[in-house]
Amino acid sequence: MKEKSIVSKQVWIGDAVAHLKAVDPTLRRVIEKVGPCELPHHRDRYATLVRSIISQQISTKAADSIHRRLCEAIAPEGLEAPIIAALSEEQMQAVGLSPQKRRYLRDLTEKVVAGTVRLSQLHRRTDDEVIEELTLVKGIGVWTAQMFLIFSLNRPNVFPADDLGIRNAIRNLYRLKSVPEKKQSHEIAAPWAPYGSVAAWYCWRSLDFPVETWQQD
Repeated sequence: MKEKSIVSKQVWIGDAVAHLKAVDPTLRRVIEKVGPCELPHHRDRYATLVRSIISQQISTKAADSIHRRLCEAIAPEGLEAPIIAALSEEQMQAVGLSPQKRRYLRDLTEKVVAGTVRLSQLHRRTDDEVIEELTLVKGIGVWTAQMFLIFSLNRPNVFPADDLGIRNAIRNLYRLKSVPEKKQSHEIAAPWAPYGSVAAWYCWRSLDFPVETWQQD
């Protein structure tokens, strides 16, 4: 079953790349420059959301440090909801979690344990239903839910128009004078459907290159 899932993903990503190259000459340049799409798959859904909450509004280095200390504090049990639920406020504070993030992790954990958020069933739901369920958790907004759709459920057609990285990439790639508003971003992204997730991945990867790379004819 696992092997079948991987093959299926490879097939639709191949279809996505072919579609994007055909409908958007600008994105075709990015694809040819960046190379094959390597969309990751984060299989541990609870751990993925824990990491998302930890990472909010802090640097990647700081988030990595807090995440590492949290994992060390609960080893070898692992990042599981019942284990996190058993941590005291003092233990959570000791790993570097702010009061706000402690509240968010408590709320996520309580909802997962209670079955209000059913992580094991999310793959059966539509994108909108996944967003609706995840945003029941304090600290999880639409953007975080969209990242979960892309990187945990590997949904093919998620376009996070509010993502600043995506908007900066669109400005650079399409030579706009300023960062586009949501409406303009959606207009540019319309031809990418039904593979908005792969297009978004390439937009993020385009930021690894100097802006001048995309300004040359």
